[in-house]
Amino acid sequence: MTEEIIIAGFGGQGVLSMGKILAYAGLMEGKEVTWMPAYGPEQRGGTANVTVIVSDDPVSSPILSSYDTAIVLNQPSLEKFEPKVKKGGTLIYDGYGINEPPTRKDINVYRIDAMDAAAEMNLIKTFNMIVLGGLLKIHPVVKIDSVLAALRKTLPERHHHLIPKNEEAIRKGMEIIVKAGQD
Repeated sequence: MTEEIIIAGFGGQGVLSMGKILAYAGLMEGKEVTWMPAYGPEQRGGTANVTVIVSDDPVSSPILSSYDTAIVLNQPSLEKFEPKVKKGGTLIYDGYGINEPPTRKDINVYRIDAMDAAAEMNLIKTFNMIVLGGLLKIHPVVKIDSVLAALRKTLPERHHHLIPKNEEAIRKGMEIIVKAGQD
């Protein structure tokens, strides 16, 4: 199993940390992983993306020109990365940040209303974990227990009391992701 993923959106949406937690969870499961972030100097409010590869086999290069899965959280990211999803691949988008939805018919498109769910739960900071939950429902590249263990390793100890809320957010994302056109 190899899953080549791009996660893209505005800085401040938790794009880089989502990728880092996914990669760390893969490491904890003994998988081969790469995590390659890219962001503008603005970081918060500028565009940011991260490429994550999770594989059972050694990864030859972290640099990709096409992806198995794209998670896009804003319109500029959709416009940039929708064409780079491999035929038969997956595109996941948050309905809040997209004005013109994906149009390709040769890929699997899923919508997750993560921003709305985070607002309803009064947990805006867990937005990225809701999105991650959606990904794990569609492509269970790592186990939820590994994600929670990765959170314990990557979050400062003063934030460990938030881990149950993050788990709740992951499970919410698994519930609310829908195949586009079926909502």
